[in-house]
Parts: sequence; structure tokens; C-alpha cells
Amino acid sequence: MAPRKKRDPRFITIRRGGLLDERTHHALAIWAADCAQHVAGFFDEFRPDDDRPRRAVALVRAWTRGEATMRECHKAAFASNAAGREAPPAARFAALSAGQAVAVAHVAAHELGAAAYAIRAAREAAPSGRGDAAARAERQWQWELLPDEIRDLVLDDQRLRNALCWSVFVD
Repeated sequence: MAPRKKRDPRFITIRRGGLLDERTHHALAIWAADCAQHVAGFFDEFRPDDDRPRRAVALVRAWTRGEATMRECHKAAFASNAAGREAPPAARFAALSAGQAVAVAHVAAHELGAAAYAIRAAREAAPSGRGDAAARAERQWQWELLPDEIRDLVLDDQRLRNALCWSVFVD
């Protein structure tokens, strides 16, 4: 069995021995939800009658207000991921982005997955030959959306884990 990688303490809650306070955790969740919501239309176009990704985004927002449990969010992550299983790439990545966003309630480091899948969704939805430009535009939109309180944390996380997320954060 491979040794477990050491997790970044900045993304582990204080109650679990890390450095992440509740306010920062919620800000990460809201930013991840915004990233997922920005590309949700790609899934809705494919399957308008399936609201699992949209419910996931709404649920993580509810969690930040104390209106949903971590367990509910965990279940919603699996449901959103399942919604994208047989979808075309842009729709699949949009569903996966929502799944990662709602998973931030359970593991804050999923914020990076929500952003990365949103970038991939934008790339896949773009007209032929415009995918890279669409991905860069999505990434720029995400960066502009970052609140000051989490900007340095997220940008550092993107730099450190870029290779794990398909190199979508750094050209």
C-alpha cells in the first residue's frame, strides 16, 4: 500500500487539528459553488429534467448557512457525480464540478476540483479551436471572483496542486 500523502493543514478544520476556521471554510465552499454554478448550464442543456448538480450547488450554499448537514452534502456529491456519468464531456464536467463543490463541506480541498472541472467544462463546450481560450476565460473569471479572504490560499493551492488538476491553473 502506498503511503498516504500529507494533507495541507490549511484545508483541515481546526477541530480536526488543522488551520481552517469556519469562516474560511464557508468562503471556500461558496466560491466553489459559484464556479460550479457558472457552468451548470452545460449540464442543464443536456439533461434539463435532472436537477442533481443544481441541488448539489444549492445544498452546499445551505450548508454554509447552517441549513444542511455535512452528511447531506456528502450524499449530494455522489448524486451529482452520478448524474454526469453518461453525459457528453461538457455536461459531465459541469456535474463533476457541482459534485466537487458540495464535497467542500466534507473536505475543503475539493474547492480545487470544483474550479478545475468548471474550466474543463468550459473548454469542452467551446466551439472547435476555441477550447483553450474558453478555458483561460473561465479561469480568469474564477480568479476575479475570488474574495480577498481566500485569494492567496486558493491561488497558492492552485500553484501547488496544478499538476493534479490537469494543469488548468497555470499555462
